[in-house]
Amino acid sequence: MTVDDWLANTRTSYDTVAVDYAHLLRDFLAQAPYERAALGLFAELVATVGGGPVADVGCGPGRITAHLGTLGLDAFGIDLSPGMIAVARRDHPNLAFAVGSMTDLSLADSSVAGLIAWYSLIHIPDDQLGGVLAHFRRVVRPGGPLLLGFHVGDETTLKTEGYGGHPMKIHVHRRQPAQMAAWLRDAGFRVEAQTILVSPESRLGGIMFARSAETATARPRGRHAVAPGSGG
Repeated sequence: MTVDDWLANTRTSYDTVAVDYAHLLRDFLAQAPYERAALGLFAELVATVGGGPVADVGCGPGRITAHLGTLGLDAFGIDLSPGMIAVARRDHPNLAFAVGSMTDLSLADSSVAGLIAWYSLIHIPDDQLGGVLAHFRRVVRPGGPLLLGFHVGDETTLKTEGYGGHPMKIHVHRRQPAQMAAWLRDAGFRVEAQTILVSPESRLGGIMFARSAETATARPRGRHAVAPGSGG
């Protein structure tokens, strides 16, 4: 499958389920105290580097973006799916959202104080993940925090239906924390903390905190600002 194929399938799938997805996941975070604690810690880490704009990449309908706003962060959301972005703008009209792909992220170098990808890397194939993380490293200011949420496991499954019974065609990749940490280090991040948990967000979820290296390295430049996979 080419990059264009899986991106197109991901975009179409989440456009199809956007309204029901937002409704079904609306209260998940309220039932997930450990994830709320992780998001609170992320907000504290952003403050320690002086604050500034925070990117929620793969924001879906914007529920995590909105929560970050309640924590005092200047958060904005990015997602591959125009349908998801339309719902995010409807539900959170006071926040900024944009359509785009994390595989071609055109935010300026060192333009965000922190970045979160909340279960939004789950549709990125292994051979594309390094490039995505390199984009994350490029746009996060030196020393800025990165927070990842991802499904833990070893398998890849094809999801053909979901969120209200709508048809979908997306591959869901589950990964081991050690492999995710290795990819992060290769991209120029320093992993600082990680945990595994069970919650409404994931039947087995990984939470990982990393920080961009203080010294910038050569990194890819993108053209379009934003992200595949709807995590928020």
